[in-house]
Amino acid sequence: MRKKRLNFRKKRKHRKKHIRMEQITRIGMWIFKIAVVCLLAFVSVWYFGQKVSTVGDSMKPVLQNGDVVLVNRIVYNASRPKRGDIIVFKPKGNENSHYYIKRIIGLPGETVEIIENHVYINGEKLKEDYKTTDINDVGIVSEKMQLASDEYFVLGDDRENSEDSRNADVGNVKRSYIYGKAWFVVSPKKDFGFVR
Repeated sequence: MRKKRLNFRKKRKHRKKHIRMEQITRIGMWIFKIAVVCLLAFVSVWYFGQKVSTVGDSMKPVLQNGDVVLVNRIVYNASRPKRGDIIVFKPKGNENSHYYIKRIIGLPGETVEIIENHVYINGEKLKEDYKTTDINDVGIVSEKMQLASDEYFVLGDDRENSEDSRNADVGNVKRSYIYGKAWFVVSPKKDFGFVR
């Protein structure tokens, strides 16, 4: 009889340990899943959900003053910025400046020239399939400009109201100064949608 009691107690202890291990495993898996979800949320927001406000009307009609856009920060890790992309950057890498949002016009190694309201890339007139205004002030691009191997020439779509690569304060944008690609307008609601 005494052996049966001891056996029963041993089985009971073993069962309690087994139940505790199952609970610990379940709790551990639950914590792991929560950590993975939090990490994925953080990465998604960090790379695709950083918000930047548009300052000024230099990108009209695509973006208006005060529009809030999401910035895709990972796209240029996998590919290079392309002509026509609307990028977010800080001029000359100045961390104290607000973010600028402009369209890429000239690519690394190309020559840029502005003649009679038209942009010429490597001597050929640039075909632009987006709405722009005339260029009355050529700024520092009064003569042909050669871009370095890591520089981009950017312009605002509203060329008369844009501080861009034509201005010495902004100049050409080095690849390392590019924060990301503007890809989605979240505010105001009337402009909600993808940046074109």
